[in-house]
Amino acid sequence: MAKKTSRKSKPAKSARKAARRPVKKTAVRRAAPRRSMPDALLAPIKGATARKVGGVRLDVAPAGQARVKRMIYPPGFRWSKAMKPIVGTDRCMHAHAGFLARGEIHIEYADGCVVEYKAPQVVAIEPGHDGWVVGKETVVLIEFDFESDTVSRLGMPTEHKH
Repeated sequence: MAKKTSRKSKPAKSARKAARRPVKKTAVRRAAPRRSMPDALLAPIKGATARKVGGVRLDVAPAGQARVKRMIYPPGFRWSKAMKPIVGTDRCMHAHAGFLARGEIHIEYADGCVVEYKAPQVVAIEPGHDGWVVGKETVVLIEFDFESDTVSRLGMPTEHKH
């Protein structure tokens, strides 16, 4: 009787040769380290005057009869601690109207009224307030004003009242 054998198919000749060839080592391409993009909210503003007051970075640029201000408040900032000694009033008597681009602020008026703003949000803060940064994030407020005429030009009350 004849012996039965199972016949397995052999790989093609070229595949057998390829299997015997040494494998070429290719260099592993690593992605270039990511360069962090500059933060546009904190970058220098062309045409603006920059200064620091009470720990707040203030950039001011003219815009028609108004001016645009970028105010950068550090974590831990509180108006009554940082600005009161400089300004000499019990509360901030400036009106703030603009856009809160980053962070969170707590506003407290003399009558006990409290308003909190969290970015992104439009803000309208009447004169006669104390305010501070909430949390550990830097606050960026873009404000539009008319210097001492802000209240009248924007139609805001001269002081917060209910």
